[in-house]
Amino acid sequence: MALCAATIASNATHAVPIALRDAVITATYNGSAASMLGLDHDFAAVAGSNTTRLDATDSGVEFLTGDYLFGIDFSPAGALTVIANGAIPTGAYSMRFDFGTSLASAIGAVTFTDARGASGIPVATLIDSHTFALDLSAVEWSEFGSITAEISAAAPVPEPATPALLLAGLAGLLATRARSLRHAEGG
Repeated sequence: MALCAATIASNATHAVPIALRDAVITATYNGSAASMLGLDHDFAAVAGSNTTRLDATDSGVEFLTGDYLFGIDFSPAGALTVIANGAIPTGAYSMRFDFGTSLASAIGAVTFTDARGASGIPVATLIDSHTFALDLSAVEWSEFGSITAEISAAAPVPEPATPALLLAGLAGLLATRARSLRHAEGG
């Protein structure tokens, strides 16, 4: 099944993956903190279970949704994979992930990179520099289907004066070269 990719970015011309190794993630599912169950709480429906630390061993998922429809896995290399625990019909499924101050860089882009057993168009929305949301309402899932996205930092955007300085320097070099050519020709 094919997946149409949807990407969000904030002034990013070239994005690099964000290392998530020591990330602490707070998540919601369909607007509810109680509907997201975290690894640090053994996926139990207890207060605060929607906050968990990245699994340093990368051996399993960090979150299960309270209805057990989805598993959510973050990799230390900056990838997010949402896995369907069964054949799931199209429906209103949304998730939000907040990394607080645990990331080394601001989130600049979320780019869908792969889909297996899922079709449709997932939508990612950048909320702020450490939070993004996923809308999976337009995705149809087969059993154990998955979508994967890369969480990236935006490449530094040059200051507005930088291109002007570079152009001025180039113009100066060209003018100097033209003068030296005229001088060499005897002019």
